[in-house]
Amino acid sequence: MTTIVGIKTREGVVLGSDKRASKGFFIGSKITQKIAKIDDTLAIAIAGQLSDAEYLIKVAKAERKLMELRRGFPLTVRESARLIANLAYSGLKNYQPYFVELLVAGVDEEGPHVVTADMSGAVIEEEFASSGSGSPIAYGVLESVYRADLTNDEAKEVAAKAVRAAMERDPGSGNGVDTLVIPKLVRAEAV
Repeated sequence: MTTIVGIKTREGVVLGSDKRASKGFFIGSKITQKIAKIDDTLAIAIAGQLSDAEYLIKVAKAERKLMELRRGFPLTVRESARLIANLAYSGLKNYQPYFVELLVAGVDEEGPHVVTADMSGAVIEEEFASSGSGSPIAYGVLESVYRADLTNDEAKEVAAKAVRAAMERDPGSGNGVDTLVIPKLVRAEAV
């Protein structure tokens, strides 16, 4: 019961979410953070069971750092998304599934990426994506206004518009909009 969106732009990536956390038909919180920044290049937006998502993010953050230390260079966004999806899938295989849908968004040497990952272990890269109970409504906005040449500022407005549209019709989404922008990596030019 939520709405999260991710948008790939020519300048980076943008994530957006609502702030409502539901407990059945009761609003448990009106200030929930559903976007977790992993580092300056990667963030995850969460839909589903908050405790499962927080656990997965904590483990993925630690595993990602360990892998980076072992090999001497950072994981790409796709590798990070695969790591997170594998962790989620391990729960499913052990009959203790993590009830989450995640949008992994970030930038690396290849550019910006928006990747969906869920408890089935599936990883799908998209230009834009949405998840949660409000996602059908958010997709209507995203489909109608997305362009590949969006700037980060424009995409931030689109993400907020998509989440606000979902909040109008979805009882599981509400109480405001959070957004996070991750700009492309700036490469040092050789002199």
